[in-house]
Order: sequence, then C-alpha cells, then structure tokens
Amino acid sequence: MMQKIAIGADHAGYELKEHLKKWLEQNGYITKDYGTFSTESVDYPDFAHPVALAVERKEFDLGLLVCGSGNGVAITANKHQGIRAAICWKEDLAALAREHNDANILCLPARHISTELAVKITDRFLHSSFEGGRHAKRVNKVSC
Repeated sequence: MMQKIAIGADHAGYELKEHLKKWLEQNGYITKDYGTFSTESVDYPDFAHPVALAVERKEFDLGLLVCGSGNGVAITANKHQGIRAAICWKEDLAALAREHNDANILCLPARHISTELAVKITDRFLHSSFEGGRHAKRVNKVSC
C-alpha cells in the first residue's frame, strides 16, 4: 500500500526537508509539503501544526517534521491529540519510536545529522511498525 506522508519544516530544516521530499517521492510515497518553502526565517509552529493536524485527521498515514534541533516541531506536534511525535537522530531510535511508542510523526534535527543519516532514519521509521502487545497498554495511557 502506498503511504501518504505529510511533511513540513522551518527555515533550519528547509534544505533537508526538500531532500527527503524528493527521496520519498522517488520511492513511491505520496507527499504533501506544508512548507516552509525557503531558508527565510519563519516560526516552526506555523508548519508543525498543519502536519500534525493532517495526521491527526488521518488524511495522511504519517508525518515528517524538520527543524534545527527537532525539539520545536516535536513539542508543537505533540500538543495534538493522537499525535506521537518522536525526535530521532539514530536509526535505532526511529525503529523503537514506531515499534514501542506507535510514533506517527518523525522529527529530525537538521543541524545535528547528515543528509545521508536522515534518509536512513526516515527509511527505518517508515519500514517499522507498532508491535502492540505490552506496548499498546502504555501507549493508551499517553492521551490526557
């Protein structure tokens, strides 16, 4: 099944977002880019909220957000009910975020990882799935 991925970034994550968008599309994913569309300084919530809302409404299977540290977009996205946004800077973290936490938005720290590593992390996130079982009980306790 072809997955639909909502993507967004602030100015610090713009170039990495563009690279990942191209990689996703070349690998058969359907994407919608919620911006930003340049390296001009912007506010990360303006892009994290629309991505989170699209995933929350199930218009997209998963989300991908990029900012300088990954923190701003993750904090913003996690304000939405049903969103479990995870900051990942290693492949193993991406797999565990999906497998154990049922993460549905990947947040990448553009200023701290290479483009090559970002592709590997994204690929691992997209090819991992929630294990359920004992993890489901924990994930169900997350929402307020």
